[in-house]
Amino acid sequence: MSTVVVKVFPLPHYDPRVPLPSYQTLGSAGADIAACLPDQGSITVAPGERVAVPTGLSVEIPVGFELQVRPRSGLSLNSNLLIVNAPGTVDSDYRGEIKILLGNFGRTEHTINHGDRIAQLVIAPTIQAEFKITEAKLAPSKRGSSGFGSTGI
Repeated sequence: MSTVVVKVFPLPHYDPRVPLPSYQTLGSAGADIAACLPDQGSITVAPGERVAVPTGLSVEIPVGFELQVRPRSGLSLNSNLLIVNAPGTVDSDYRGEIKILLGNFGRTEHTINHGDRIAQLVIAPTIQAEFKITEAKLAPSKRGSSGFGSTGI
């Protein structure tokens, strides 16, 4: 097993009673992260509304890695809240607060409380590619240019 050290910096509104991101089981790929609201209260998300939920944390991720922000399956199943840019990416050179972009896709309000686990974080390696214009035709493939449902339902 490899270890990747992610430096975590608590911001002034971080509440030490809110746990740091943590893996809930030995086999968990993602570490749950919680809302850390500056007033330690709650945020109500109206139907159709999107909010950036603060976590009180800033991180330093090693170059060559990203922190992916993904939905928690239980939250997605039991509420109408979804991560609107899933998976979100926290780049290795970003030093601002991690905020979780949640949208309410239901018909009723949903309340997020201080300390609620709202997403999971996955560390993943990255590669930067070089993009080049070419005049040569692309190599043929079985799929070709078919997309958006071309493989069935």
